[in-house]
Amino acid sequence: MNSKKIVILTEPSSWILPHARSLSEKIFGLGYECKIVFSADEIENSWICFILGFTKLLSDSELEYCTHNLVVHESDLPQGKGFAPMAWQILEGSDEITFTLFEASGGADSGRIWLKKRIKLAGTELCSEWRNIQGNVTESMCIDALTNACHINPTDQPEGGSFYKRRTPSDSEIDVTKTIASQFELLRVVDNERYPAFFFYRGKKYKLKIEEFSDE
Repeated sequence: MNSKKIVILTEPSSWILPHARSLSEKIFGLGYECKIVFSADEIENSWICFILGFTKLLSDSELEYCTHNLVVHESDLPQGKGFAPMAWQILEGSDEITFTLFEASGGADSGRIWLKKRIKLAGTELCSEWRNIQGNVTESMCIDALTNACHINPTDQPEGGSFYKRRTPSDSEIDVTKTIASQFELLRVVDNERYPAFFFYRGKKYKLKIEEFSDE
């Protein structure tokens, strides 16, 4: 494997793509080659493949293209495997999020753990804000893994854990019989463009848009 070659695997429609590009520039600045690809077929034999915002599992043969295949997941694995872990934890009322960088394997979010990093949110961040934090932490952990790879001793995940289901547009429904305060966490995780908040009232469906506003 080429020890100077790094690959970032993501999806062209993923929200994390700007961060993947930023990460690529940082990796290049450290003296490595770096290429962003959008399918497993494009992966070339490399030292590290960072898998970011890619929703398909790689096969065992595809994982052999690179020496290390690393994923950043926004939960304290093995708790919170699966989909949209940061959104689900915000919905649960948690403002302390543990990020886990681990090796991709045949099972979903089950590989050996390289690094963990814990952050604290203010509790007011809307989707674009906490996603930007998520993207920045992802970049930071990938750079840490790259620069300290020779000194990291990966550990197996404990057995068990929990699993989050995939979120769908229907999960953004607001209950008109409840207060805004009781549904504020839901408003924090909705995406105004891709899956906006909505509600049904008097036989019609209405869409809500939330953004921070100041009179100043």
